[in-house]
Amino acid sequence: MTTNKKNEDVVRAVFEQSLNKKNLELLKEFISDDYEGPQGTKGAEGFEKPILPLLKAFPDIQWYIEDLIGKDAKVAVRTKWQATSTGSFNNIPPTGKATYNDGIAIFTLKDGKITAGHVTTDRLGFLQQLEVLPQDLNKLYNLSSKDQVNLIDKFIIPAAAKTEFYERMHINRSFIRTLPGFIKDEAYEYTDDNGNLVCVTVAHWANKEVIAKAKEAVQAEYKREGFDMPAMLKRLNITIDRATYTTVTE
Repeated sequence: MTTNKKNEDVVRAVFEQSLNKKNLELLKEFISDDYEGPQGTKGAEGFEKPILPLLKAFPDIQWYIEDLIGKDAKVAVRTKWQATSTGSFNNIPPTGKATYNDGIAIFTLKDGKITAGHVTTDRLGFLQQLEVLPQDLNKLYNLSSKDQVNLIDKFIIPAAAKTEFYERMHINRSFIRTLPGFIKDEAYEYTDDNGNLVCVTVAHWANKEVIAKAKEAVQAEYKREGFDMPAMLKRLNITIDRATYTTVTE
């Protein structure tokens, strides 16, 4: 059997034997200890961690492989999963409806185990199916500017803290984009004369009620992760100026 075929079989087994059969212990046979998950967790646990919320919210989830191509140390796979939304997912209430999601992943393998992976999914379509976003995105821009609120944070980050700050910012922005009432966000930056990174983030929300719930959801997620934001800011000597603004209308 060629290396390409062996690697393809490993990736196929991850979906068909482990994920579809909810046999996550089997991941240890397919995931290298060198694998690093999106939150920095190593090994099979790092691969499993982002999957667990899906299994909880969509217990009947099944992945279907539509294309699988191996070349040397790489395997590309195009999948579609189907499931019923019966549980809360990242604080998004269940709809009780059937849903699906398309995805493409590229895995790197060594000695018959996955050492790295890059996964891209149809996040927009997923949020529309969960009714977080409307099917007609133009409706987002028809929200009354009188109701819309904007959370603006200004951070001053010492040069030595930039990498850790960026990592945390990426996690936070990815999370808030899943919350009800979120519209869009932006981030702006420059480096001051002292070499500090000055970063301004702007998150747009539908109204004051949803931003209040979003803050609660973020704190709950911090608790789940065991993460302490004030402690990180203090440790890295990062200063923050935070306020909620409404749009000025004529």
